Amino acid sequence: MPTSATAAAMTACPGPAALADARDYDTVRRAIAFLSSHWTDHPDLGELADHLGLSPAHCQRLFKRWCGLSPKEFIQAITLDHARRMLDGSASLLDCALDLGLSGPGRLHYLFVDHVAMTPGEYKRGGAAQKMAYAFHPSPYGDSLYMATPRGISVLAFVDEDAGQNSEEALADMTRRWPAATYRHAPEETAPFAAAVFDPEAWQPDRPVRIIMIGTDFEVRVWQTLLRIPMGRAVSYADIARHLGKPTAARAVGSAVGRNPLSFVVPCHRVLRGDGQLGGYHWGLTRKRALIGWEAGQVMKKLKQQV
Repeated sequence: MPTSATAAAMTACPGPAALADARDYDTVRRAIAFLSSHWTDHPDLGELADHLGLSPAHCQRLFKRWCGLSPKEFIQAITLDHARRMLDGSASLLDCALDLGLSGPGRLHYLFVDHVAMTPGEYKRGGAAQKMAYAFHPSPYGDSLYMATPRGISVLAFVDEDAGQNSEEALADMTRRWPAATYRHAPEETAPFAAAVFDPEAWQPDRPVRIIMIGTDFEVRVWQTLLRIPMGRAVSYADIARHLGKPTAARAVGSAVGRNPLSFVVPCHRVLRGDGQLGGYHWGLTRKRALIGWEAGQVMKKLKQQV
C-alpha cells in the first residue's frame, strides 16, 4: 500500500501515454514551425519527414491526427490566406503568384479554383464575374432551388412554405449571399443535379455530384465536417466545434450550419442540439424531421438487403 506521499508522486508522474503525447506534440510543434518558416518553398512530405527524423508515412499520420490537415493541405491553407490578403490589396495576379513561391498565375489559378471555387481574378473582383445558373425543380420535400456554376452545384435550397415564403423570396435569400455574382435562369443546366440528388440509385462513387462551397474559411470547414456525418447518424454543434479544435465555438458553428446553402447534399439536418432536440433548420423543422425520417428509412432498407 503506497504512502500518501508516494501516491501523490505517482499521480503527478505522467504515464507512458502522456509522455508519448508530449513527444508527439513537440514533433508536431516543430513540424508547424518548419512549414510556417518555409511555406514559400513548398516543401514536400519527404523534406518535412527528413527534418523531423521520421518516415514520410509516420509524419503524415502524426501531423493529420494532431492538425486535421495533411502537411500539403497546411501549406495550401497558408498560401491561400496570404494570396487573399495580397489580392485584397493592390497586388497583380503575377506579383501575387511569384511572391507566394508559385511558378506563375497558373498555379495560383488552380489553388483558388480548388479551394475557393472561383478564379483569382474573380476573387479580386469580389466575385463579380461568378456566373450562376438557377432554376426551381420539384423534389420529395417541395419546390427546390438549384444554383450551379460550371464547376458544380453551389445551392440547393427549399421554399419554406411553413414560414409563408414564396419562390421569389427563396431566390432572394440565396442571391443576396453573393450580390456581386450574375444569375441567369437556366433549368436545363440545373436539371441533371435535380435528377440525381434525391435518387439513391444515382449515388455512385465513380459519379459524384460535384459541389462548390462558397463561404468564409470557417464556414467551409464546418460544411466539410458535415459531409463526414454518415447517413442515419446525428451530431451536436458542440461535437463539430470539438472536431475543429474550437471547443468553445458551438454558437459560431451553429451560425455556420445555419448558413449552409447546400441542403441535403451538405447534411446540416444531421446536426442536433446537445440535449438531442432538433434545434433549428433554415428551411423549417417539418422538413428537417422529414429528411431525418427518410434517411432512417434508407438505412433500414440497406440493412435488410444485407441480411
